[in-house]
Amino acid sequence: MSKVQIKPLGTRVLIEAIEAEKKTASGIIIPDSAKEKPQQGKVVAVGKGTEEEPMEVKVGDKVMYGKYSGTEISHEGNDYLIMNQSDILAII
Repeated sequence: MSKVQIKPLGTRVLIEAIEAEKKTASGIIIPDSAKEKPQQGKVVAVGKGTEEEPMEVKVGDKVMYGKYSGTEISHEGNDYLIMNQSDILAII
């Protein structure tokens, strides 16, 4: 992974979504139109946090977030989500 030149501010986190599975456990291929929006990703950049809310996640953490959390952005051909740390549900 190349170093990302985006630096989130405050308690925001930049996440690279992990692709949804293309096959079920039994081997059935899921078409693009039926795929769920991914809810897991890898943290690629974090803000500095605030005194009231220090950062709990760090670069490299695998996290779970809400289905409709964050804002989708594209940068240098890659798609990312930027969201507040409070939108992250868990570190995996």
